[in-house]
Amino acid sequence: MPTIKYYLREGLLPAGVLTSPNQAHYDDEHLRRLRLVRALVDVGGLSIASVREVLAAIDTRDESLHNKLGAVQEAISQPSPVELDPLAIKDVQDFFARHGQTECVDVTESNVTHMLAAALSSARSVGHDSIKELLDPYLEGLKIIARADLDYVAQHRSPDDVIEAMVVGTLIGDTVLKAVRRLAHAQVSAEVLGDVPAPGRAD
Repeated sequence: MPTIKYYLREGLLPAGVLTSPNQAHYDDEHLRRLRLVRALVDVGGLSIASVREVLAAIDTRDESLHNKLGAVQEAISQPSPVELDPLAIKDVQDFFARHGQTECVDVTESNVTHMLAAALSSARSVGHDSIKELLDPYLEGLKIIARADLDYVAQHRSPDDVIEAMVVGTLIGDTVLKAVRRLAHAQVSAEVLGDVPAPGRAD
């Protein structure tokens, strides 16, 4: 596991106040930043370079909280190595246009839109192009989740605390959502598919 000295050398933690040639004092702000760095590395699996981007977004001054949150979301979203299908790119652009966001001209300019286009490209490559039809209902359902996320982070007092809550909540929340989604599938499939026989294999 990387040490505090390593994080200091990488510029992820501010230097403490020297109390002797070999010792330094670290206050609550240092401990909070250390917890955040460890969450980004250990929970989020981010590279040191990506962690540096997140911290830069947090520390940027003269930005609205909304813009800071957007910058953080970009930093913690990792572009996929999947080759983007031109039709999948158009699907993403059409999706944005349907919802009044016309700035998505080049999906590769944003890590988030790149992730979406890569997912649709992967679906198309395995014969499930129609998964794009889930985008609109997904968006409506996820707005409820986004509202819950923002209500959670808004409970924190300072802007830095809000940003930290969004970072950690997003990274851990992604894992929680996967688990709860699977539980929901189990419940709903019992209602929808419970009496439907499985298709037999063709001879």
